Amino acid sequence: MKIKELPLLPFRWLKRHFWKLFIVALAASVSYVIYVDAQVKQRFEGNKWQVPAQIFARPLTLQVKQEITIAEVKDELSLLGYRRVSAAKLTGEYQTYSNQLRIQRRAFHFPNGYEPERDIRITWQGERIAKIEYLIGKGANPTAKSIALTRLEPWLVSRLVSGLDEDRMLVGKDDIPLLLQKALVIVEDRDFYQHHGVAPTSIIRAFFANIVAGRTVQGGSTLTQQLAKNFFLTRERSYIRKAKEAVMAVVIDARYSKEEIINAYINEVFLGQNGAVAVHGFGLASHFYFDKPLPELNTPEIATLIGLVKGPSFYSPSKHPERALERRNIVLRLLFEANEINSDEYAGFVAAPLNTASSESLASGKHPAFMDKVRDELNAVISRRAEQLSGVKLYTTLDINAQRRAEAAVKEQVDRIAQKREQPDLEAAMVVSDVQSGEIRAIVGGKKAGFSGFNRALNAYRPIGSLVKPAVYLSALEDPEHYNLATMLEDTPVKMRSTGGKYWEPLNSDKEFRGQVSLIEALTKSYNVPSVKLGMAVGLEEVAYTINRLGVDKEITLVPALTLGAIDLSPLQVNQMYQTIANNGVMNQLHSLTAVTSNENELLYLRDVESEIRADESATYLVNYALHKVTLEGTAKAVREAFPNINMAGKTGTTNDYRDSWFAGFDRNLVTSVWMGSDDNAPVNLSGASGAMQVFIAFQKKQSPKNLSRRFPDGLGIAHFDAKTGELSAPGCGDILSVPAILSALPENARGCDGQPAVRMQPKKKEKSFWEKLFGE
Repeated sequence: MKIKELPLLPFRWLKRHFWKLFIVALAASVSYVIYVDAQVKQRFEGNKWQVPAQIFARPLTLQVKQEITIAEVKDELSLLGYRRVSAAKLTGEYQTYSNQLRIQRRAFHFPNGYEPERDIRITWQGERIAKIEYLIGKGANPTAKSIALTRLEPWLVSRLVSGLDEDRMLVGKDDIPLLLQKALVIVEDRDFYQHHGVAPTSIIRAFFANIVAGRTVQGGSTLTQQLAKNFFLTRERSYIRKAKEAVMAVVIDARYSKEEIINAYINEVFLGQNGAVAVHGFGLASHFYFDKPLPELNTPEIATLIGLVKGPSFYSPSKHPERALERRNIVLRLLFEANEINSDEYAGFVAAPLNTASSESLASGKHPAFMDKVRDELNAVISRRAEQLSGVKLYTTLDINAQRRAEAAVKEQVDRIAQKREQPDLEAAMVVSDVQSGEIRAIVGGKKAGFSGFNRALNAYRPIGSLVKPAVYLSALEDPEHYNLATMLEDTPVKMRSTGGKYWEPLNSDKEFRGQVSLIEALTKSYNVPSVKLGMAVGLEEVAYTINRLGVDKEITLVPALTLGAIDLSPLQVNQMYQTIANNGVMNQLHSLTAVTSNENELLYLRDVESEIRADESATYLVNYALHKVTLEGTAKAVREAFPNINMAGKTGTTNDYRDSWFAGFDRNLVTSVWMGSDDNAPVNLSGASGAMQVFIAFQKKQSPKNLSRRFPDGLGIAHFDAKTGELSAPGCGDILSVPAILSALPENARGCDGQPAVRMQPKKKEKSFWEKLFGE
């Protein structure tokens, strides 16, 4: 009889198959470790983070003889977060004297190279910079080295975090304060430099605490484990995740140095929330909470950030300042106990307030109208979108002070006029550019400047009215044998028949006719009828060609009404046209983007300087002279009334039925174009002077406008003409009109009232022009 075999007991089965199971477990463990090692290596040695693109404003360049006030430079320093102190010794500080600034300038990697920290002293004479010096050495008497120019780092305007739910600003090991590293170890992981990724005693302590609580309430994670969790794992609390975390921490510790690990942690750790975007890393947190770079944080500020590691939401300085202060002081006490600060320092630090700053500087999407232009240009020069280029740096032409002043001017004046005239739908747009370079300094797309949407500055194409007239008059003045500022133009009724058979009878705004007026008076007073007749005389093709030459790249319909502004342009196109006029006929394409670099500061794009002579310099000078007269006694004389000591130039524009109000004007540095109207093209009953020009004046009052200063081009001088006939004359011969003229084009045999040759005044070498004397320059 067979005896039935009893089943093996579990331990006997395990004993029998132990080595097989061991080999399988070992193979699985080795495979998992190899897998983890590959994951760790890929993450650490590749691009660890997807970093948002950064957009910078223009850097402020300062040079000897530049006309800029101390107040303007101090505004820029304040914007950049420099701290005014009695004795500037640390980076990011400045001090003032009666006519000097001493600045501890920050280091910055510009597109054309790295510039280190500098101790700079700038001396003024009046409102001009007289001297710029680098100060070398410490103490009361450092060595001074004179230089021609310097520049401040650009302001960070915005960060393109589109498509990302987290943001960070990477910092290199050289920019990490030593105290920050020490404090992290003291507060979060005292055995960091002794363990191999995990701390068994901490794990055991946390294990028993969790057993007692009946749930996961405490972690025994080292800094390395926290890094592994943030890099690779979810936030769930379980023993399986904890085991994975431990394995990864051991692998990380075995493969990388302690310095590499702590640097990665400093850039990775979660420290707060900026709206829907998570704030990661101490580099970004430094700007978010204190509006300053990480290397410039003081001890209490470092302690505040260290305190956030335990719970960014619970210890949020903005939401829970009492908790944040208490937690900061705990960190300070730990630093004191570790002998990192002395008793006096500790007492002073715990008594200090939090002093956190607004997080405004981290907001993305600010100044959307300007950013629209940046994106347009970026898409034209780089195939991928900026949001897809990790850490790319975009260097723009934005002057943030001008931008804010422009936005304020638009809002103030639109609100004022809309309320006064009961026009709630009134809108406006504005573009500001640099006269010489064509760099766009500000763009306002509507009265609600902070909201993205329809960008009127770029995309609202409206008839420009009398803003076209300088192009008409320039077309004539480029033919000096037939036209000068004293040429008499007919101001008599005119009727023209269109191709459709309809008649067009242009009128002056006051419905009056004056028989004859000088060319300069017609432009200064913006008379319509003389402008139409002049435009028809020089030819519509020539007028259209001039508009194109001034920078307006579009096909133009040749109709007589073109001479009065029957051409639809955007405020940006108008600004381009007037930039060429203001710059003596030299066109620089308006642009907002100057350079693009990678996160490693590799140059990806650099804008070439593109200057083209588009109009005759002397003829353009004559137009500008007339545009200055517009602000003295013409349709824009309110500009002179607002700025009696500043000489500017400009032109008003008004369209049929008062649907569009325009103004374009410029001082020595900036060209400004403004449109005001309604999106539905309804009449707004505003002329160029009562609407758009008010925005220009409000903007200039917030700025520091500079006097126009122009020397005569070669061949230009003051000539005297009979004010009634326009014939060349001489002083003392009755009613005389004295204006600049192209002397070589004047008749040689002209006689004055006494029969003698007419006097033509040629300025002597190096003598200031009549216009400059008029301006007091």
